[in-house]
Amino acid sequence: MTRKELISQIKQKQSFLCVGLDTDIDKIPNHLLDLEDPVFEFNKQIIDVTKDLCIAYKPNIAFYESMGVSGWNSLQKTLDYIPKNIFTIADAKRADIGNTSNMYAKTFFKNTDFDSVTVAPYMGADSITPFLKFENKWVIVLALTSNKGGLDFQTIKSENGKALFEEVVETSQKWGTAENMMYVVGATRAEQLAEIRNIIPNHFLLVPGVGVQGGNLREVAKYGMNSDCGLLVNSSRGIIYAGEGIDFAEKAREEAQKLQQEMTVLLSEKGI
Repeated sequence: MTRKELISQIKQKQSFLCVGLDTDIDKIPNHLLDLEDPVFEFNKQIIDVTKDLCIAYKPNIAFYESMGVSGWNSLQKTLDYIPKNIFTIADAKRADIGNTSNMYAKTFFKNTDFDSVTVAPYMGADSITPFLKFENKWVIVLALTSNKGGLDFQTIKSENGKALFEEVVETSQKWGTAENMMYVVGATRAEQLAEIRNIIPNHFLLVPGVGVQGGNLREVAKYGMNSDCGLLVNSSRGIIYAGEGIDFAEKAREEAQKLQQEMTVLLSEKGI
């Protein structure tokens, strides 16, 4: 998916919502467990009730890998079921030496055909550039994460006074462009979004942490939104596990719609 197509979807749906498909076999409703593929059936119903409200889906690959071959099959069926006009993110956090990264890139861009994949930048340029060779595919670089342990390293300052996450963004932006590279910035670090926006005013930001993790959507928009919106705000557990019974899909839609309606207001205030 191109940047132009992504922006068009945001304007059309008046939404920048990403639904995280962190589907845990131990958390899905019991009435699905007797089905041939309960994980896919859960995802299918979530997609059915949210596809008009969101512009992206983000399966967390670990939840599928943990089930072995059956998990990969459920993932592929899920990816095939997602409408083609909705952006897809393989939340895999991959990166390694060049030839290994090339194989990871083939996994997610050729064999499974995701639009994007999350990557860890610690090993530097040669671990990321193989992902950037695929046309109309996106690399989403971890910059500033919302977990507590993210503070262990990401905010350490060097002699020049810059935090490590700032160095990561400044350096890595040279490897790609705003047409094929995004950054992960946790919603619970909302005020630091402004610092990142000063470095990369035009790039899209994937922002997890709204909902269960406590991130505030209006704060995220205040510091992170640009003239194209420039945000994909993810909610996973807050949407997909909103209900535990037969009506789980309806409950999921209710939570997704709350976020989408708030996003419509924020986009309108920005004139988008």
